[in-house]
Amino acid sequence: MKPVAIFQHSDIGRPGSVIDIINTLGLSYSIIETYRGEPVPRHPDDFSGLIFMGGPMGVNDDDEWLTHERDLIRLADAQDIPVAGHCLGAQQLAKALGATVRRNVRPEIGWQPIAVEPDPVALSWWGVSQPTSLLTFQWHSDTFELPDRAHRIATGTHCANQAFVVRDLHIGMQSHFEMTPELVHDYYQRNGAFLRREHMAGNPAVTSVDDTLSQLDERTGDMKTVLQRVYTRWALGLKK
Repeated sequence: MKPVAIFQHSDIGRPGSVIDIINTLGLSYSIIETYRGEPVPRHPDDFSGLIFMGGPMGVNDDDEWLTHERDLIRLADAQDIPVAGHCLGAQQLAKALGATVRRNVRPEIGWQPIAVEPDPVALSWWGVSQPTSLLTFQWHSDTFELPDRAHRIATGTHCANQAFVVRDLHIGMQSHFEMTPELVHDYYQRNGAFLRREHMAGNPAVTSVDDTLSQLDERTGDMKTVLQRVYTRWALGLKK
């Protein structure tokens, strides 16, 4: 099978647990580091699937590589090549397929629950037998509307559109399910001032420093378990 392409958009926006999951699934992968100037492929033919990670930029910025990624997503959609997006990657997927990406009512930072939608599609993708709440790691200021043919599979109190699938093939997740303890610390070291400022201002969608940095082994381990189920489901559509 052709490798999965993983697009990394910043030095701290690493794939995290995605790598272990891809390896467990017996898949090969290639990391494309756009933040180092590596060009975005113009065609998806060399890959069985595409994964887009997060990043501090916004999809509405003028960077040319953002446009090239969306062009690639549209080509992949036309060829039934599965796409997965994390945070910025989910917003790229949404915009590429025609949806609006805009500022959320407030930033979400730290540990926030999302609710699995109570329908068979959502339950299938999350790998659960009944609707449940999932604790996730958030770090975003923007949100996406749902593109045509999309089905929302998770929602949240502070950001309604938390995850969606398109044609039972592509998935976009606003949360950072890929986080490891090291990545959480890296995010805080790089952007902790933003978290502290929002928390002090009373933003209900931002956790305290202590909460953000607590129980990391358990919390990130639980997210990895969820993400393993998601990618097992996603991998069913990979091009051979």
